[in-house]
Amino acid sequence: MTEATTRTDIDAVQRHTVRTLVVSQAVGAVGVTIGVATASLLARDISGSETMAGLAQTFQVLGTAAAAYGLARVMRRRGRRVGIALGYLIGATGAVLAVAAGVVDSMLVLLVGAVLLGATTAVNSGSRYAATDLATEAHRARALSVVVWATTIGAVAGPNLTGVGASLARSLGIPELTGGFAIGAVVLVLAAGWVWVRLRPDPLLLAQQTAGITPASGPEPRGRSWGRFVAVVRDVPAVGAAVVAMACAHAAMVTVMIMTPLHMEHGGAHLDVIGFVISIHVLGMFAFSPLVGWAADRFGRSAVLVGGGLVLLVSLALCGLSPEGSSWQIFTGLFLLGLGWSCATVAASTVIADRTPIEARTDVQGTSDMAMALTAAGGGALAGVIVDALGYPALAAFAALLAGTVVAAGRLTRSTP
Repeated sequence: MTEATTRTDIDAVQRHTVRTLVVSQAVGAVGVTIGVATASLLARDISGSETMAGLAQTFQVLGTAAAAYGLARVMRRRGRRVGIALGYLIGATGAVLAVAAGVVDSMLVLLVGAVLLGATTAVNSGSRYAATDLATEAHRARALSVVVWATTIGAVAGPNLTGVGASLARSLGIPELTGGFAIGAVVLVLAAGWVWVRLRPDPLLLAQQTAGITPASGPEPRGRSWGRFVAVVRDVPAVGAAVVAMACAHAAMVTVMIMTPLHMEHGGAHLDVIGFVISIHVLGMFAFSPLVGWAADRFGRSAVLVGGGLVLLVSLALCGLSPEGSSWQIFTGLFLLGLGWSCATVAASTVIADRTPIEARTDVQGTSDMAMALTAAGGGALAGVIVDALGYPALAAFAALLAGTVVAAGRLTRSTP
């Protein structure tokens, strides 16, 4: 087989991989988001406390961080197909536990379920890297961004199925707030089955085979995955800068986004208006990612990464200046917050895919996603404290420091090897 023929065959597998991942990403995102609208309410009803309502989301974020690291180790040894399918099945188990928690009225069961549901978020986030395993450098950002874009479908459809979930719950004789999780469990099993059947040949294993690398066999020494991440960051500083940029962009986005509904409610904004603002924000996060990927391939990853940081700074200035309630500043600010996040995430992820040696690829990608989730969890925990003590504008100023770090880190990806 000639080199040209080999590349042609690999390109065909790449196209098939992206198509498969687009479907699984869209379906999986429904499983992730369908319970978001009711998770805090279910936690409140079970615990009987408003202060406990946010614990479900907190535990899910922690589960995302743990799963991002753990599933990366699985993918390194067994490939993307096994790791992604396993993540969806773990998430489906978490959704079943959330239903059981409502039935038996157990906060402990709900929190365990939330941790397991975090695996679904980790898989949906990590699937973007699977799209880059066989992509050429000239088209890598576009391949990644198309998979990110597919999240839009599930992100829009999931919350809108809340009413269907409630009807299903009533017909099954279970608490209404658990209906969404019941649908989510089925959807996630379908996503796992789709990946298991369709993601052949495995893109990562084929990329390793093409590079002459055989996945390790036998027990893996403890700590090696983290060690490989540290070694890559030490040898390729641009990767470390990209990890920092991606984590800071995610934290800046999450900290402001989760407190915006409260800021609007204080000014008397109607729930429908608040929901529309969040929808505009989600649109900014995902809908334009193919255009962002094209720009990263055309003008360079660093330029788009720095641009994403600057867009975040503009968005945070608008949010900080917005009055309580509904205003053009908050509408524009939240849209740009999502768009800036998209630019930073797509560009930084592509830098990581470009510059990481294939033998350490999943270790670096999993650890970077874990850092992104933990940073967001920390920012989310601080957000309420900052708003309570100093107000929403102070929160926007705090997030602007993170956005400034994105700009600085983006510049480093250009100037470092």
